[in-house]
Amino acid sequence: MSVVFLGVRHHSPACARLVERTVEELRPALVLVEGPAEMNGRLDELLLGHELPVAVFSHYRDEQRAATSWAPLCDYSPEWVALRAGRAAGAEVRFIDLPAWHPAFAERTNRYADAEVRYAEATERLCRHFAVDSSDALWDRLFEVEPYDGLADRLDAYFALVRGDAAADAGDRARETYMAAWVRAAVEAAGDRPVLVVTGGFHQPALRALTGSGGEGAAGDDWERGEDGWPRVPAPPEGAMAGSFLVPYSFRQLDAFAGYQSGMPSPGYYQRVWDSGPRAAADDLLRVVVERLRARKFPVSTADLIAARSLAQGLTTLRGHPSPARIDVLDGLAGALITDDLDQPLPWTARGTLSTGVHPAVVEMLAACGGDRTGRLHPGTPAPPLVHDVAARLAALALDGDAGTSYRLDLTDATDLERSRALHRLRVLGIPGHGRTSGPEHGIDPVFTERWEAGAAPGREAALVEAGAYGATLAEAAAVALAERTRAATTGADELAKTLFDAVLCGMDGFSEQLLGELSARVGGLRTVEPLGGILATALGLWRHDRVFGTAHGPLLAAVIEGATVRLLWLLEGARGAAGVDRPRLRAVVAVRDTVVHAPDLLPVTRATVAGIARRISEDQQAPVDLRGASFGLYRALAEEPDTAGDPADAVRAVARSGADALGDWLAGLFALARDEVTGVVGEDGAGGGSLIDVLDGLVLALPDEEFLAGLPALRQAFAFFPPRERERIAGRLLERRGVRGSSRSLLRTTADPLLIAGARTLEESVSRLLARYDLGATP
Repeated sequence: MSVVFLGVRHHSPACARLVERTVEELRPALVLVEGPAEMNGRLDELLLGHELPVAVFSHYRDEQRAATSWAPLCDYSPEWVALRAGRAAGAEVRFIDLPAWHPAFAERTNRYADAEVRYAEATERLCRHFAVDSSDALWDRLFEVEPYDGLADRLDAYFALVRGDAAADAGDRARETYMAAWVRAAVEAAGDRPVLVVTGGFHQPALRALTGSGGEGAAGDDWERGEDGWPRVPAPPEGAMAGSFLVPYSFRQLDAFAGYQSGMPSPGYYQRVWDSGPRAAADDLLRVVVERLRARKFPVSTADLIAARSLAQGLTTLRGHPSPARIDVLDGLAGALITDDLDQPLPWTARGTLSTGVHPAVVEMLAACGGDRTGRLHPGTPAPPLVHDVAARLAALALDGDAGTSYRLDLTDATDLERSRALHRLRVLGIPGHGRTSGPEHGIDPVFTERWEAGAAPGREAALVEAGAYGATLAEAAAVALAERTRAATTGADELAKTLFDAVLCGMDGFSEQLLGELSARVGGLRTVEPLGGILATALGLWRHDRVFGTAHGPLLAAVIEGATVRLLWLLEGARGAAGVDRPRLRAVVAVRDTVVHAPDLLPVTRATVAGIARRISEDQQAPVDLRGASFGLYRALAEEPDTAGDPADAVRAVARSGADALGDWLAGLFALARDEVTGVVGEDGAGGGSLIDVLDGLVLALPDEEFLAGLPALRQAFAFFPPRERERIAGRLLERRGVRGSSRSLLRTTADPLLIAGARTLEESVSRLLARYDLGATP
């Protein structure tokens, strides 16, 4: 009896060919493959007529931890070839690795993530020895372009070397102990027939040692076996949810240049190597790159193509490659097609994602290498319950139209509201296929209609299967996804406010209570004004308006409003800062005002107390200028009978002594809070009230030209808080003060930027004074 260990690199065509030929020659009784052992009862499902690439998607969730991972397979994955060829040869095929939910995978999202980081020192020495730039180029040099003869021995030597310099972590040790138990069980079951073990090369030396020379000995503790004689598959802890399903995968997801951390880069190129060999793959890559570049109007002549081919052939010979390697072709293309100076090394000289500033021709080369293939599952592939629930819900709600179908939903209609909730649940789960083009954006948005449009949905099938990890129904899955978002938003109160409104849009009444409970517990510890203001505005809007969402006057919303208001008052009174206008902070003050006005019974402080706090802030010279203006406006809005210190005209004159910039910032805060209260109601004819406008007009007219020009941007920003109709009335008031008859509307519609006009006038006056100084003015 013999055990043959094949250590492979994941997604390597050379390793896949070695596995295929070994199965044909060895005719093993059993083929053991690195992969999730819980899938052993579903190998028939895995071997249906799928269009690869596909992946085994696994999920796990308990009260402390949630995890997802993928085990991708393509045509040239050694693991896939072992399954397919083993079945064809009549062997019993088994996965032998731990389930993806196991703590051994706690830090991984990909089962086949190589251990290259841990044996970087060994690969760096080999790269220096063979004069190559990266581990991928080294692999091609040693295995992909070399003759098949001696491949198994070269792989053994390579993995023994790199494993010898690296210590496996606790997760890998647990996995290797478990896989060794399967090998020992297979030895007993095979009798005199051979056993083939296909695993990542990093694990191969350890498995040899754990199973003894030739597979006869047993090293270390064995795993408990089931009645069938095989090691038991660990079960998830009680109360946890775990499962595995097949999902479509894509070459882009497999590509190292797009962030994939396992196996080979450029999956489209290696698919060509698998299908036709390295020479045909090189010729095909040259052709595809040129076609892509020409389609994007990049100039590529026939001479350029000949030069690229010649350079690739020359580099192949110079580097001693028996057939072209990937870097030979890419370097040849780069040398022939790129004449500009490059700001960074070519991406294939290292490993990792593409950075910004990569030459457009290089981007197209890597896109051609990556390929655009997307896998498809066989129609008979089992899917999680969520997939079927979503299909049924969309059909029942008439939301299963083709791409381009538009839906206008009236949120005051019960049926349309249910349709809206279903679409929002898909949105929070990240399921492509429907996009919202308009609708309410926050809790105080008085919009009661939505528009959605069905669109193209690449990746929809995989997204639905993956979302099945959250629950069996659309409502349950969306609720769990939002709860996960809440827990993840450890510092972003603004994100919590968005999550709260999303929960309401999804119709998660029970879940909303859970979220509100967390919000009310956390607002007391927030240290920044801006996001806390967003939470208060959202919660207050939902508390006040129940026409659509039905959340008005809820007790937990009341708790959030109380805690957020009290915390904001404390933070605002201690605020310090530089010049300028902080709009999110001003919106937070607006939220406090609205709460005091519309929900006073929820607060432990009275209206008069809040007005007193606002007055103190407005008089604090250390407070930011815009906040002082906003606090003055808050005081004017809330005080029952403002005293003489609350006169807007006197306050404006006092602030103006600090300069036009400070005046503009102060006014921005004031106008954000209390436009009507401080400017008076300007009548339709432009008359009446407007006393503060008169004061401001006098102050601005008195400014020196230089100071006016410097403060003009801040002043314009302040008046931007007035809507166009109010600005037009103010303009009419100014024309009236000057005794000018004209259109206030045309005054606001200048043909050029007012800042440019003011600057030009100042420049003209400066030139005139200079000419007069030297008696160069025009003669009468």
